[in-house]
Amino acid sequence: MVHMCRWLAYSGTPMLLDNILYKPRHSLIDQSLHSRMGVETTNGDGFGIGWYAADLDTPAIIRDIGPAWNNRNLREISRHVTSPLFFAHVRASTGTAIQQTNCHPFRHGRWLWMHNGAITDFHRLRRDLSLAVDPALFSCIEGSTDSEVMFFLALTFGLDQDVPGAVARMAGLVERTGHEHGVEFPVQMTVAVTDGESLWAFRYSSEHTSRSLFYSSRVDSLRELHPDLWFLQGVSEETRLVVSEPLGDLPDAWHEVPESTFGVVRPGQDELLPFEPAAPDGIAA
Repeated sequence: MVHMCRWLAYSGTPMLLDNILYKPRHSLIDQSLHSRMGVETTNGDGFGIGWYAADLDTPAIIRDIGPAWNNRNLREISRHVTSPLFFAHVRASTGTAIQQTNCHPFRHGRWLWMHNGAITDFHRLRRDLSLAVDPALFSCIEGSTDSEVMFFLALTFGLDQDVPGAVARMAGLVERTGHEHGVEFPVQMTVAVTDGESLWAFRYSSEHTSRSLFYSSRVDSLRELHPDLWFLQGVSEETRLVVSEPLGDLPDAWHEVPESTFGVVRPGQDELLPFEPAAPDGIAA
């Protein structure tokens, strides 16, 4: 059960979604047709966007099962919605059903989550992993993807209090469960998660050959290198993009997130820190 998707996370000065989703040379919409770095070259098995608006506690999400490249509603929304923090995801499924509830991003309360990768042999691990979800959260799982189970495991393990710790415990449980079922390399993930204020991005795989993940250079550096990037005029120095693959071929505009690393984008200093799975609370290592 594998999805090899493309995703994008934006944080910074409020921006019209259209400027990021459609206008860059190798935009996410272009990637949905012509991915260069993904396992699948097309990602037409659904899409989703999630965004935060002023004075609202929870984000909005729009998800659909068709391809992003010819969806008129997505085009319409993107030309009229401005947001300081938004997620976008295009999906290529080779296992789970193509249905709205399986499209990313996933939402719970103020949280958004999206994922590229897979839990290896998820059909064998699904029951054990699902039973580890907090019973109070279990009924909130709507779809059948490994990605959504990963999200609800992270919520179970304390996403509200400690994002890196909760994701580490989720990955630790998946690896432990996988090994118990004879799966050598259970986890493959690039994950983005946000509470509407900070943005976390994780790149990890059990085999240490993770899917691609990049972040944008500092805005002042980009302006100096590429004065033609009109959409960067007037945005704050805090503005960042995290993407599955770069939105163009501009030299020095994109930096690869290192293997087994997570990044935090928030007002002040961004951070890149090492990531490794941890034993979930109450479960012996």
